[in-house]
Amino acid sequence: MNRIVINADLGEQVISRHVFGHFAEHLGRCIYGGIWVGEDSPIPNVRGIRSDVVGALRAIRIPVLRWPGGCFADEYHWTDGIGPRAKRPSMVNTHWGGVVEDNSFGTHEYLDLCDQLGCEPYICGNVGSGTVREMQQWVEYLTAPAGPMADRRRAHGRPDPWKIAFWGVGNESWGCGGRMRADYYADLYRRHACYLRNFGDNRLFRIACGPSGGDTAWTEVLMREAGRHMDGLSVHHYSRFPPPQRQTATVFDEAGWIGILKLALRTEEIIASHKAVMDRYDPARRVAIIFDEWGAWWEVEPGTNPRFLYQQNTLRDAMVAAVSLDIFARHCDRVRMANLAQTDNVLQAVVLTEGEKMLLTPTYHVFDMFQVHQDATLLPLDLRCDTYTLGEVAVPTLSATASRDGSGARKVHLSLSNLDPNTPADVECVIRGRKLSGVSGRVLTAKDMNAHNTFDAPDAVRPTRFDGAKLSGENLAVALPPKSIVVLELVSP
Repeated sequence: MNRIVINADLGEQVISRHVFGHFAEHLGRCIYGGIWVGEDSPIPNVRGIRSDVVGALRAIRIPVLRWPGGCFADEYHWTDGIGPRAKRPSMVNTHWGGVVEDNSFGTHEYLDLCDQLGCEPYICGNVGSGTVREMQQWVEYLTAPAGPMADRRRAHGRPDPWKIAFWGVGNESWGCGGRMRADYYADLYRRHACYLRNFGDNRLFRIACGPSGGDTAWTEVLMREAGRHMDGLSVHHYSRFPPPQRQTATVFDEAGWIGILKLALRTEEIIASHKAVMDRYDPARRVAIIFDEWGAWWEVEPGTNPRFLYQQNTLRDAMVAAVSLDIFARHCDRVRMANLAQTDNVLQAVVLTEGEKMLLTPTYHVFDMFQVHQDATLLPLDLRCDTYTLGEVAVPTLSATASRDGSGARKVHLSLSNLDPNTPADVECVIRGRKLSGVSGRVLTAKDMNAHNTFDAPDAVRPTRFDGAKLSGENLAVALPPKSIVVLELVSP
């Protein structure tokens, strides 16, 4: 039996819009070709930034964009990416294919992109191969109203300082960011944070490098030694089969479908374990979990550079996105930002490009449908559902989030996902504490589990109108198709 009880008159926590954030790294064709084409490109652009990609991301109200990495962040030296582009030095991207980058996309171009998107920047600074002085001067260059770094910024065409809140102190310092031990990084973090000054009226939100997956030992050390000096702690977790089980995005069977959903649902356990550690040192929950890398990770598409991490995106990826966003929403008391990896052409991208062509992936459509939860009040719900089982693997049939519109409008939104690819799910919902007069919705589904959009068929998977919900007083009956994601809007008279 599938039954949900929603208390529409309750709810205190807000689902931060930053939970629906994104991540763009200098990796493969994410930046060059995907976002940046240069001002002389025949592809429509504004100051070198692709107009079609900007339009697509603006449509889903992208709230925050993390840059320049990822692993790339800890070999990126910001002074190489400012000033006249013809005079910028080139560099070898040693992490991602050994390609030579000309640094034509740097600090000013990134912040122009954020302005065009209407989103907040989130800069990840170089701890692995950089210096404290280098990072401190980057902050000063960006945010100081006066002084030598401000003069340098003005000389490069930006008179006024930018507003920069989110600042990451290194990336994956336990791995590609320096192979550090937790105690060593904690001391390094404290040192860096000491010199990350607030200039003028700018206030930094300092984010420490947190653990990989469920490594609570790292969290223990960071919270004990540096918790009072941080505003956020990053967590990374990818839904990824271990070798030799790895597979491509589009070629899989039902075991591949349920298996990756099981891995995505592990995010709940990971967050809960880190919250338990953090609560001992920070019972007021001042320090946020910043889940700034997540998503499905497949083998690259055949014939593509294995270090460019280019993969297709199917209905299965959309389901990974839906259940992950539901988990982040349930833990919005601690999880105040999450950034999908990555924005375009890399890993679980929302946009794919090929020359002048662009398409929206099934994952993009989940972010489009779920944007109703941005800055909305999380509503308590009690979900009782059947179990979807294949062999020895079992997951809940349903995943859900309910929220009350943050704009003050008299609306409740309910997102529902049926993880079972074979069987419809009839759901009985009771909405308490609010009179309702109407329901409408959209559904994302397809005939095949591996359905995906291509440049020849860019609309093979897209949301359509959903008529499978019937409202009667406080009772709502929903008939979910197999392997479907539905978002309902319930309005009050």
